[in-house]
Amino acid sequence: MRLSRYFLPVLKETPSEAQIVSHRLMLRAGMIKQASAGIYSWLPLGYKVLRNIEAIVHEEQARAGHIPMLMPTLQSADLWRESGRYDAYGPEMLRIRDRHERDMLFGPTNEEMITDIFRSHVSSYRDLPMTLYHIQWKFRDERRPRFGVMRGREFLMKDGYNFDLTREDALHAYNRHLVSYLRTYERMGLQAIPMRADSGPIGGDDTHEFLVLAETGESEVFYDSEITDLKFGDRKIDYDSHDECRAVLEEFTSRYARTDETHDPDLFAKVPEDRQRQARGIEVGQIFYFGTKYSEAMGANVVDPDGNRVPVHMGSHGIGVSRLVGAIIEASHDDKGIIWPEGVTPFHAGIVNLKQGDEEADAACQALYDSLVTMGLEPLYDDRDERAGAKFATMDLIGLPWRITVGPRGLKNGVVELTCRRTGESEEMPPEQAVTRIGQIYARKV
Repeated sequence: MRLSRYFLPVLKETPSEAQIVSHRLMLRAGMIKQASAGIYSWLPLGYKVLRNIEAIVHEEQARAGHIPMLMPTLQSADLWRESGRYDAYGPEMLRIRDRHERDMLFGPTNEEMITDIFRSHVSSYRDLPMTLYHIQWKFRDERRPRFGVMRGREFLMKDGYNFDLTREDALHAYNRHLVSYLRTYERMGLQAIPMRADSGPIGGDDTHEFLVLAETGESEVFYDSEITDLKFGDRKIDYDSHDECRAVLEEFTSRYARTDETHDPDLFAKVPEDRQRQARGIEVGQIFYFGTKYSEAMGANVVDPDGNRVPVHMGSHGIGVSRLVGAIIEASHDDKGIIWPEGVTPFHAGIVNLKQGDEEADAACQALYDSLVTMGLEPLYDDRDERAGAKFATMDLIGLPWRITVGPRGLKNGVVELTCRRTGESEEMPPEQAVTRIGQIYARKV
């Protein structure tokens, strides 16, 4: 992609309505535009990041054996009346009525709908275990939408639902999701800490939230500092193994880590004082086990091995896909702009031509571009007739991890400049070596 042909409406001034870093930078970098309170259009750069995050979520769900589908945004109120949640959910639910005077709602979540799908098609324990999920837009009518995509009214969410014959099997699904989520967040360059949380309107006794530590987080959190030393890394896990998945859960949840809703000062006091931490966190996902809460209310039963009809055990598991864009920026930025981790960056590298129109510089930039594309990478070539300072400022603002700078002086010596956005370090090298280096970096991320 050539920047001269790309739609990238960057702003020089910080919009007055933006209160936190991610909101300011997403507006300034031309990633989003507010349509109304808490509702945004995703412009090309923001949309690319959103889709990269969505792709990682899909890949890790497939790795765990979960099955994708897609449910509608509008749901019948009758299903929610069956579960008892239609009146209990509160004013965050957007209730509407169609032309036939039928009560509808813009889905804030999908427990009722997925339970109805399941009960319509599954009747035997032989079809279990089963986990279905989708990535779909949700709407919750927040009283005070703020912080850009961090607390919007319309948001993109992955929500998955497991169906199991027994509590033991359903808790294995819970553990399997925890493992899957740890892998997902680390691939995005995040450390998301699982913390004991409150179940809220979804219900259930077993639930963990995944929080990214950030000063602008909406949740107050208390934790043992040892948990920040844990990494999932490249370890191989058999998702069918109850023992392996349970071991990961115990490793990542045995130390104290709780949100303010479930904080227990007496338990926290048992953590060695030098490891006690109090901070703020951004919620980026949550997993629930709620047993037969919905299956009993809505008749989602199967025939067990003894011929008895029994309600299935269920859980739900969500990842805030659009919220993650903001969370990543909150965790990875500097005073110049965004610093994208390689796993989610909208473009793998930027190419800056210091003398657009110079025959040798133009040819070298095009050769670099073609070589990166041949390797399966997607570069952004700044071919605008702009000052070098303006080009560097744009690249720093939009946060591409790597930049190749091409100018006549360097080309006379047979070199270009490769710069790491995160460290700011630059190194001169032949163009072919710069391409090889970038290819090696992204090969390690696969």
